[in-house]
Amino acid sequence: MKDGGNFVTMNGNHEIMNIEGDFRYVTKLGLKEFEDWAYWYCLGNEMKSLCAGLEKPRNMYDGIPMNFRGVDSQILHGIRARIAALRPNGPIANKFLSKNVTVLVVGDSIFVHGGLLARHVEYGLERINEEVRDWINGLMGKAAPRYCRGRNAVVWLRKYSDVEKNCDCSMLEHVLSTVPGVKRMIMGHTIQVDGINVVCNDRAVRIDVGLSKGCGDGLPEVLEINQNSGLRVLTSNPLYQRKNKSYLNPDSKEGLGLLIPKSGSRQVEVKA
Repeated sequence: MKDGGNFVTMNGNHEIMNIEGDFRYVTKLGLKEFEDWAYWYCLGNEMKSLCAGLEKPRNMYDGIPMNFRGVDSQILHGIRARIAALRPNGPIANKFLSKNVTVLVVGDSIFVHGGLLARHVEYGLERINEEVRDWINGLMGKAAPRYCRGRNAVVWLRKYSDVEKNCDCSMLEHVLSTVPGVKRMIMGHTIQVDGINVVCNDRAVRIDVGLSKGCGDGLPEVLEINQNSGLRVLTSNPLYQRKNKSYLNPDSKEGLGLLIPKSGSRQVEVKA
């Protein structure tokens, strides 16, 4: 996500799972990549240990069992390497994931991977960000904070984005009313097979298009929020234009389409 001139990365359920060592959705290739990375990382540490005046690097595998019950020996090294890299205060978790935010308010929009409940707002959005950062940096134990675990967690919630069920608009309205100046919640996590869309009088914006080959292989779409022109959706899929004719300006051309219907601050245009 880009906020002005800055790029901001956010925690989702998969970041939290990996830091906790939950690799349910990790492929063998994903484990092999970490095994290869660990080889070079450990080799670099060995070279550093030979340099006079440098502090001896910590063994990245400290505290990680040599074996796990029921784990095939072919993937054991990859699992140990992935745990070592991504666990709280692990080298990759510390260097990259600790910079992520979990909830972000920009202008009149609030961004979160899954969704927010009133109790999350009451707990404190910045408090959530700070505690998750502290956890990733190894200051709060192995388990993720409770608001990052379970189906009602900020990174798992689907109450506003599940395409099989009606969005709980009254609950969403209540949550947004507790955050001053916020008009909409923008969420990922739940794949939207018809592309980025809005519900609840534009208060819920669902932006997960299933871009990964493992999660729908959707074509790229971008939500643009402009202070002057409102919300615009750019899509690379011309089929969406034909599927959502009611969303389109009759004078639109083939190309990058803006699919959010015209209403209030929203804009329907097409960039050819």
